[in-house]
Amino acid sequence: MRRPLVAGNWKMHGTRASVAELIEGLRNLALPGGVDVAVFPPCLFINQVIEGLQGKAITVGAQNSAVEPMQGALTGEIAPSQLVDAGCGLVLVGHSERRQLIGERDEVLNRKFAAAQACGLKPVLCIGETLEQREAGKTLEVVGRQLGSIIEELGAGAFVNAVIAYEPVWAIGTGLTATPQQAQDVHAAIRAQLAAENAEVARNVRLLYGGSVKAANAAELFGMPDIDGGLIGGASLNADEFGAICRAAGN
Repeated sequence: MRRPLVAGNWKMHGTRASVAELIEGLRNLALPGGVDVAVFPPCLFINQVIEGLQGKAITVGAQNSAVEPMQGALTGEIAPSQLVDAGCGLVLVGHSERRQLIGERDEVLNRKFAAAQACGLKPVLCIGETLEQREAGKTLEVVGRQLGSIIEELGAGAFVNAVIAYEPVWAIGTGLTATPQQAQDVHAAIRAQLAAENAEVARNVRLLYGGSVKAANAAELFGMPDIDGGLIGGASLNADEFGAICRAAGN
């Protein structure tokens, strides 16, 4: 039985004061016992969040890490080994904002994924299609290529210690959400693609849905057989809303 995971991606939000307030809210949440919970603050606040959440069952992750596992001469980047040293357990790889706006390509993301795993960080691989690609009927082709790039480079076994997040680009921060059935169809295809390589890995890997998940729609999405939780954007900046989403995953 796959254990649900609800992860909050804070993106480029927060000041020391607002982060302290959010930490306080998270500390006061009654979280369901059978759900893993994680947050991904901006790198600047990772130490503040790790210290502030000490003793609370919430894993702290990073939103990005370097293509090289160890520290070195790579100005502006943060090595996965440095994130582990800070106390991080997870890192996002391939979020659509980095694919679309920063121009990160599959070959770069393959290196980031491998570098993270080499240091004991668990990568959360984000994959998803644009509205144009969905309307052209290319959803499964695009998602399959993004996933296939890692499988080809590192093998399906790499997903023993990784999470996959399906985030349709057209549903991120837009208020639009894939219907539970639309999301389930893509999640089922992702699992089938992995199963063709390794049935056991496919059975056990956690697949998260991301894209305007809120307390109001979480239970219906998480009720789908291949959706094992969510990667939450805007709603994770409100502790009460985030807590309600975590509880939906626990039901």
